[in-house]
Amino acid sequence: MLAAEGFAGVSFSRVAAEAGVSVGLIQHYFAGKDVLLRFAYEDAVSRMSERVRARVREGGAARLPAGEVLLDSLAELLPLDEERDVEYRVRQGLQAQALHHAGLADVARRAGGDILGYVTAVVENGAERGEVEPGVDAVLAARMILATAQGLADQVALSGVGAFPERDVLRRAVATVFTGRPGSHDR
Repeated sequence: MLAAEGFAGVSFSRVAAEAGVSVGLIQHYFAGKDVLLRFAYEDAVSRMSERVRARVREGGAARLPAGEVLLDSLAELLPLDEERDVEYRVRQGLQAQALHHAGLADVARRAGGDILGYVTAVVENGAERGEVEPGVDAVLAARMILATAQGLADQVALSGVGAFPERDVLRRAVATVFTGRPGSHDR
């Protein structure tokens, strides 16, 4: 409902009808619309984060280069299928509301900090493995890569999947930071 109609379309009665339960049951678990929206935001962020962590585990198990693991992980932020599209719309809709709502702003800051921390760690790992030039500011590089991924997600959502080579755009952003091969800058 939130993904399809946005913030204005959410009400306890609509949520209850959609879930097939009573309004009273929804009110029992959620003290107000703000609490319900915060829950929805946290849930969308959690599902996205779990997919990213799964990609990291898979890449680590396969001993893939850090840049490739990052590319695969960041693709999870893009609305490339129905599940990711719904999550993207929920996250974006609630992130816009976070500008005016302290509780949602907390979720947005925490989610942003978590993903920035993850990307920064991958850049640092890439530097240790020789995939990133020594001396690269990992936080600045992570912010640049994330800004590209987030802007790309917006373009995919508005233009549609396949309107342009999404993965190639993301690959080029990652390649501006991950310029070496594992072991190429051994110290």
